[in-house]
Amino acid sequence: MTHLSPLVHSFVSHFGEMGSRWGINRTVGQMYALIYVSPVALNADEIAERLEFSRSNVSMGLKELQAWRLVSLRHFSGDRREYFEAPSDAWEVFQTLAEERRRREIEPTLSMLRNALLEQPTTEEDRIAQERMRGMHELIELMTTWFDDVQRLDRKTLSQLMGMGAKVQRVLEFTGRLTGKAGGKPTEKPKNKPTDKPTGKPAAVPPLPGTQPSRPDALAGKG
Repeated sequence: MTHLSPLVHSFVSHFGEMGSRWGINRTVGQMYALIYVSPVALNADEIAERLEFSRSNVSMGLKELQAWRLVSLRHFSGDRREYFEAPSDAWEVFQTLAEERRRREIEPTLSMLRNALLEQPTTEEDRIAQERMRGMHELIELMTTWFDDVQRLDRKTLSQLMGMGAKVQRVLEFTGRLTGKAGGKPTEKPKNKPTDKPTGKPAAVPPLPGTQPSRPDALAGKG
């Protein structure tokens, strides 16, 4: 990579190292990095020369990048060669990668889990295994539903949502207090407590006008 500036060389080398961790080989990672930072579309010969790769490796790498929808093909008038360019918008690249990883990894897993949950367990071990698969299926479906909702947001709203960070939790807690959900219980009105507690004894009858109140001990002494 002697034809690259130190800045571009560092970027391309890093993508090559990270490629294997992202599911692509080193060659494809470096090719994508070079195309991404290039101000103009590149043909296969230019890529091979700048990265010092064989022409056959470049051809295979370009096919893989096209399968991932990370590069697009262009033709120029008067030139029979094929040129390749990558979207310069990082949001678009991230969205494409997320969609492809979902199609290649998440959807086959969901399909397998759905089929497994349709089976009737015949042993206790199968029942436990199926319950754990059910939990995994519910979580993945929740995440994919969230992903679909996020995909429909415009870029400005999505950027604001991601920038909120932990503030989202505060919004949910506040909403929970208003609706009585998400941990926030509706406020109950305090019940009125009676001022006089019942004693279990009959209430005293007031004496009639012009009479003296009778004493219990006097009544007990008369016989």
